[in-house]
Amino acid sequence: MPSSAEHTTSFAASGEDALTRPLEIRDAELAAAAARPGGDFATFYEIERTARELVAGRYRRIALQFPDELLCNSVPVFRALTQRIAELCAEEIISRSIIPSDDGNPQGSGLQQGAPVAADEGAPELYVLADTSYGSCCVDEVAAQHANADALVHYGHACMTLTSRLPVIYVFGRKEIDVPHCVAALLGAYDAETEDGGTGTYSETQAILLTHDAAYTHAADALLSALRATLAIRSSQLAVLYEKIGTSSRPAEELSKLTTQAPSTDVPAQKTAIFYVGGESLGLTNLLMTNAGCEVYTVDPHTGVAVRASARTNRLLMRRYAAVQKARDADVFGILVGTLGVAAYLPLIAHLRRALAARRKKSYTISVGRLAPAKLANFLEIECFVLVACPENSLVDDKEFLRPIVTPFELEVALQSEPRWEGTYVLDFTQLLADAQQSPPLPSGATTEEEAGADISRGDDSEQPAFSLVTGTYRHTKTFGRAERDGRGREGAEPASAVVLRNQDGALAVMEDSAAGRFLAQRTYQGLELRLGADAPGVLEQGRSGIARGYQDDRAHQDML
Repeated sequence: MPSSAEHTTSFAASGEDALTRPLEIRDAELAAAAARPGGDFATFYEIERTARELVAGRYRRIALQFPDELLCNSVPVFRALTQRIAELCAEEIISRSIIPSDDGNPQGSGLQQGAPVAADEGAPELYVLADTSYGSCCVDEVAAQHANADALVHYGHACMTLTSRLPVIYVFGRKEIDVPHCVAALLGAYDAETEDGGTGTYSETQAILLTHDAAYTHAADALLSALRATLAIRSSQLAVLYEKIGTSSRPAEELSKLTTQAPSTDVPAQKTAIFYVGGESLGLTNLLMTNAGCEVYTVDPHTGVAVRASARTNRLLMRRYAAVQKARDADVFGILVGTLGVAAYLPLIAHLRRALAARRKKSYTISVGRLAPAKLANFLEIECFVLVACPENSLVDDKEFLRPIVTPFELEVALQSEPRWEGTYVLDFTQLLADAQQSPPLPSGATTEEEAGADISRGDDSEQPAFSLVTGTYRHTKTFGRAERDGRGREGAEPASAVVLRNQDGALAVMEDSAAGRFLAQRTYQGLELRLGADAPGVLEQGRSGIARGYQDDRAHQDML
């Protein structure tokens, strides 16, 4: 006879899998570098620099954000940082307690007037953020605000998007790199394409733009010097451009402008080759998408292999163009809020709402945290999603999702009456908003984009079918928004789909411009039928008793007894 313990484990889980489940490590190389025996822990996590910046900024509540691959070192970093901050505060107290006398000799007769004393303020409080609301590359200002933090230290890879509220100190880590080998491999891959066997466009290159993964920031100066020295030996006339990655940032509202300045040069972008140092990542994919007109050469310091990565740019753009065509067939959109910390995300959401309303499209704003197919499948009435997230999390492979997911730039292309895509690809929020401000003026008499869209729609036949390049058939578009006025100047009648069945009693409800109401009216299953008074009442019977893993009338439960 089987034991009761065996039956218990077969019907109910013990919860052990939650503790033994392996984590998905996105940057295993960075985690290996942090855990390498003999490595300098304080140097890898830049304890000294971080502590001095925190003390200099007079921050009182500090949040430490770790990705999953570095979370195992959060407690040692917390202790080391707390100890070093206390030491620096003590040194500051001593230095401010000593006032030089008239003869130049120091004396401890008192404190300087007006100087803050760290001992009176108390030691700063540090908090570890063990999870992120969205992507680990973004600064999680939402979780930091739960601790009422006035500064945040971000560890690991970062997308470097500007924040909207908190100052940030970045600690990228230190991946190992062989600088001479990487420079030689990049130039070798470049020379292989510029020889006679390559295309003629490579010989027109006038400059090289050096970029790298954030984890190689510590070797940026060495990479730049080695590349320039090698080109000088070869008597090359190529200019080497580089934009330094900052290790700290302030909130966008404290800056005079949101965008960062690119390296000043008179060389056209089409005649600039890009050298990227780093492995395969979302950052490299974004680099290829946003620089489709440039040749990109990459080298992975972990393997030492250099290739021309721009060969697959056209394939990436073709996939995104297919998503644009799916967005053109959609009439109901869901704006997914994929960030709450990137600057200018609220103005961008407002701009997308106005643009959709101007084209008589319906939009819903949804915040679901991390994207999952099961989450988005709950919104069946939505035909296409628009993800507002940082550049590295904007491109989503939607093969597992029920509906397509596009970026704000792709939505703007899809909403054009005649789509024009000249090869440029934009993922930066501020650039999208700047381009929207430079768009053509609204029609005469229209004060908003919504009124302009209404004026445009009056000249079109809403019942005219549109051809879909996805399905190869004609489809009828659904229009939402303000009702059109007829020739007598009064509001037209509401569409028939706005009247839906409210309950099984036959009551009706008027739902103006409700995409969910239209979707419900088209469904064959609209809930259980009550059939009140249509069937005779049933006889009361004794139900089952017990718990789900073993009811009283269950045969296995009887065998256990």
